Amino acid sequence: MALSDNAALLLKYYPELSSEQISTFERMGELYKEWNEQINVISRKDIDLLFERHILHALSISRICQFAEGTSFLDVGTGGGIPGLPLAVILPQCTFHLIDGTGKKIKVVKDLVEKLGLTNVTAEHIRAEEIKVPYNYVLGRAVTNLVDFFELVRKRIKKGGKNDVPNGIIYLKGGDFGKEVDELGNVQIMEWELKEIYDLEYYETKKVIAIKI
Repeated sequence: MALSDNAALLLKYYPELSSEQISTFERMGELYKEWNEQINVISRKDIDLLFERHILHALSISRICQFAEGTSFLDVGTGGGIPGLPLAVILPQCTFHLIDGTGKKIKVVKDLVEKLGLTNVTAEHIRAEEIKVPYNYVLGRAVTNLVDFFELVRKRIKKGGKNDVPNGIIYLKGGDFGKEVDELGNVQIMEWELKEIYDLEYYETKKVIAIKI
């Protein structure tokens, strides 16, 4: 049976994905399209590029290290579930708590979690300031500038760590953010250029940033 374009795209960069994972991603795409007709979960101009610009973007985080079993992630301002939901599929050994201050978006996330059978994901309509339990990593994508995000979530990180990338913030960022890094002051930052992973124009200026806390 011929692969769909979306499946072929995923397997080009993630050949280790199982047929079950590919099926989950394809179902994810269908559900996002259904929901997007009711709620603007993914940018209207981007919904046809969901896999290229959103799912691949989220999955890039899985390439920065081999995350150990039991690693916990808090996805702050998850919106419709990016990057948390795609990562939960490719990292079944890890746990993900997806939060957002907009209730209708969390409604979408909860529906996808249930229909995709993602047992390593919880979703909650709550603000980051209300979170009391610490995590290994806090994820962010286009939530706010790095300085504000750092102040918002730095107290939600566990001490210590179990992975090659230190516990802290993992942020998906594009363009020039040198000024924001300077404003963070004396912090340890690691960067990965996504053009080294994907040969797609969209990722020419995109990076994964890890900030140790």
